[in-house]
Amino acid sequence: DVSQSSRAQLTVPTAQDMHALGTEIGRALLAFDRAAQCVGIEGDLGAGKTTLVGGVLAAAGFEGPVRSPTYTLIEPYARADRTIYHLDLYRLADPGEVEPLGIRDLLVPGAILLIEWPSRGAGMLPRLDLEIHIGYRAPPESGREVSLVAGSEVGSDLLARLLQ
Repeated sequence: DVSQSSRAQLTVPTAQDMHALGTEIGRALLAFDRAAQCVGIEGDLGAGKTTLVGGVLAAAGFEGPVRSPTYTLIEPYARADRTIYHLDLYRLADPGEVEPLGIRDLLVPGAILLIEWPSRGAGMLPRLDLEIHIGYRAPPESGREVSLVAGSEVGSDLLARLLQ
């Protein structure tokens, strides 16, 4: 079971800071190479989900603009030693639409799945090791609130590494 200490709340002032947080999350994810890792990222449109994913990908050596795979649903980023999959489930009308995507086939050791809008696939996705919720602060120009919640032992290890 995951303890209360497996939660963190952060204020992220700018898009650059969101990218930097993603880079830190990416470094933590890349430090583990045993089982596949699943990270769910929720937040309103424009909240910074894809900016965060861009930071994770930068930590893995992928540079350049990152677009959310809203229409392709899954975008793989392959390195010699592992693959990061960026998923966007926003367009799903029903969680049953997850099964034909073949997500289970992606769950190989070392794989990292970054899943935007995991709530759209509720009940059909693998267990999330880390859940990230991005919310607007009031006023929105004052940045974002980011909550990180571990959903597994791996998620607790990730969060502990991030908070060091």
